Amino acid sequence: MISTGVAKPALINWGAGLVADYVLADPIATARRARTEPTELRRDLVAQPNRRRDRAANLGTRVHHRAAAIVLGTPYPADPEVEPYAQQLAKFFRRWRVDFERDVEAVETTVLNRTHGYAGTGDLWLWLPTGPFGRWQLWLIDYKTSATRPAAQAFPEQAFQLAAYRHAEVALLPDDTEVPAPRPHRTAVLNLRARSHALVELPSGRDVFRAFLGALRTATYLHGAPSEYPLVMPPSLVGPPIRRAA
Repeated sequence: MISTGVAKPALINWGAGLVADYVLADPIATARRARTEPTELRRDLVAQPNRRRDRAANLGTRVHHRAAAIVLGTPYPADPEVEPYAQQLAKFFRRWRVDFERDVEAVETTVLNRTHGYAGTGDLWLWLPTGPFGRWQLWLIDYKTSATRPAAQAFPEQAFQLAAYRHAEVALLPDDTEVPAPRPHRTAVLNLRARSHALVELPSGRDVFRAFLGALRTATYLHGAPSEYPLVMPPSLVGPPIRRAA
């Protein structure tokens, strides 16, 4: 929904950069293909951003599954590409001295808001001693992975996702029983990189939630909009002219 309702102009430069890198990686071969198979080359160039996006999304999904396995203590198949990110997550838990039995409120939990018509799955609700005088606070944390962005960086639209989860009405248990959704005190993204990690707090109050609802309305309209619209043709030139009534 956020991808549909929120403009991301930076993706244009990102995609153009991927195409440029593809060409510069082997300019001689690219020039040869431009002469011998221009149609296939164009198809490959156009596909570069989607291919990179799909690979990144696949890695992110596997990291999320590995993260859930760490928290729940369940087995996970060996995945050398995922393991560096898993090690950074384990380091985060060690640094905060997280006790999974004591501190984890919920993990990979689907939440719903029927009033506004949306649902999503949050990654982790975790108690941390971040309040005044070391008081425990419930954090809603969303994992974010990247192979290139600095760990300290976050995007404004990521706050929309956290605000949506924070203002959900109910949560679904594994047997589809509904219970009141957890009410976090604070929200953040946990950026996982192959060699670093960072917990970045993002706002998710009523103002952010209202902005999210605007994006939700935009996405809802665009998803339901028709793909074709009626043509308006000029009146026939045959016959007397049509005069406007006074």
